[in-house]
Amino acid sequence: MTHPLYRLDETLLSPVWGRIFPLVVERGEGTYLIDVEGRRYLDFTSGIGVTNTGHAHPRVVQAVQEQAAKLLHGQVNIARHVPLLRLAERLQEITPPGLDQFFFSNSGAEAVEASIKLARHATGRPNIIAFQGSFHGRTVGTMSLTSSKTVYRVGYQPLMAGVFFAPYPYAYRYGWDEETTVDFALKELRFILKTQTAPEETAAILVEPVLGEGGYVPAPRAFLEGLREIADHYGILLIADEVQTGFGRTGRWFAVEHSDLVPDIMVMAKGIASGLPLSGIAARPELMARWKVGTHGGTYGGNAVAAAAAIATIDVIREEHLLENARARGAQLMAGLRELQKEYPIIGDVRGLGLMVASEFTHEDGTPATEVAKATARAAFERGLLLLTCGPWDNTIRWIPPLIVDEGHIEEALNIFSQALKAAIE
Repeated sequence: MTHPLYRLDETLLSPVWGRIFPLVVERGEGTYLIDVEGRRYLDFTSGIGVTNTGHAHPRVVQAVQEQAAKLLHGQVNIARHVPLLRLAERLQEITPPGLDQFFFSNSGAEAVEASIKLARHATGRPNIIAFQGSFHGRTVGTMSLTSSKTVYRVGYQPLMAGVFFAPYPYAYRYGWDEETTVDFALKELRFILKTQTAPEETAAILVEPVLGEGGYVPAPRAFLEGLREIADHYGILLIADEVQTGFGRTGRWFAVEHSDLVPDIMVMAKGIASGLPLSGIAARPELMARWKVGTHGGTYGGNAVAAAAAIATIDVIREEHLLENARARGAQLMAGLRELQKEYPIIGDVRGLGLMVASEFTHEDGTPATEVAKATARAAFERGLLLLTCGPWDNTIRWIPPLIVDEGHIEEALNIFSQALKAAIE
């Protein structure tokens, strides 16, 4: 549509971009987005887990402005610039021990691609094991590793060969307890290594510590420990995709910290730079040393302005105690949703870590209540709250507020959600 106030013609944009909300935004302020007519929306999407420090955080904006006046772009093969080197130092302080070298790209998909290329070079093996419900990107390579919805793959096959999918420990979906589900998932992974991809031809196991697009499902500690044990036994690399879970989203710098898991390679993006395009991977130096010089790269990776924003982002998360806030406000949000669950049993499950929370909608017979979840999200939008659905059936509402939310924001969101849910059911 053409917006009459600003004369913005949206028909010039490709329709391949799905339209979730009929919303044209002028600016963002902290936890809110403001449209061109001045209406404020409480943003519990954070640009799909990107604006962890809120919209236009003053310290991030200042860092961007100051860096833009000095250097916009310095290609890393030609010259190493100061923000890039400082960012690597800051990341070394917060990443798991031993992951001391970094490669930077622009998007999460690019970083996942980099992790796969590194794993293949470092091991000399071709195959990758990913998990059912995973989302790792939309490039041909990362689309091949994605199984959260067929829409991401439909019409593009055949895709990259050498990819095998194992069950993810999604206990609510299976209807089992956690221990049974973990035992099943690890047994099936071992079975795949006996029947589909031999260990000696398997380069890496790629896992999201919390399933993202697939339904916001935290992996139990025992499962991640089991992956580490299997990987070590066979000399397979373990890659943690922390694109959505990283930079405080789960109440820790990275979700693997909830289980003390140290992966061989860790993928980062989204919240790393508060909205500027930046991603990266971290790995042990001995692995990075096996990556043949010149076999991977990129023009914009580690952009100076984005790197400056990332440094400011890390400082804000640390100095404003956003990890602690994510844990406290996440607990408040989960408690509120579980109270609503008592009143509305169509909310079949409430789960999450920190401020990465899910409320999954199911009917009494266990079938996905997709229509109710989507109607609730629409009704919430009409009342000024932005929420997204996810999962294979789009029956899960995911809660991804900025990490700067306060107690009042959570209460406001829960009140709106309650009204929206009531309207959707009626």
